[in-house]
Amino acid sequence: MADNKVYEPLLDVENVLGILSKISIFAGLSDKQLYRLFRLLEEVSYRKDEIIFCQGDVPSYIYIIKSGRVKRFKEEDHTTLELIVIGPGQSFGVSSIIGIQHHGSSAIAVENTELIVLSRKMLMSIYESDMELFSTLIFNIAREVCRRLHSSEDILLHYLATNKPTVS
Repeated sequence: MADNKVYEPLLDVENVLGILSKISIFAGLSDKQLYRLFRLLEEVSYRKDEIIFCQGDVPSYIYIIKSGRVKRFKEEDHTTLELIVIGPGQSFGVSSIIGIQHHGSSAIAVENTELIVLSRKMLMSIYESDMELFSTLIFNIAREVCRRLHSSEDILLHYLATNKPTVS
């Protein structure tokens, strides 16, 4: 899918830093590190029902919801499976960027949505210029991906426990 969106630099430092400091993948960053990160972030807007990315697309960004809501869904065997709806302060696209894998699901704006994005290119520039910041980000991303995996396992186990096949 071609991305023809306009990505703008962030301008509202105080408002955005308040959001960033509450996001798990940015936990534990010093004010200096948050300001450095702020300069690398961009923002982009999506209208209701606008596709952010499609399943199978090559990932380019880590997305953070500034306002609005985003639905993640997957197409399997001609069936659409709704995975989750997330809102302000939550991030997505993280595991695809870090795992260097195509997106495993699609994302669509449920309502008019503003996103803060960190491009793969900017993430790699952090790697080249500030190993301490990069290491903290990767550690936080790994922790967040593990939390999501644990949550998915719990959901799967609950599903399996409540849908046991009956033996006749």
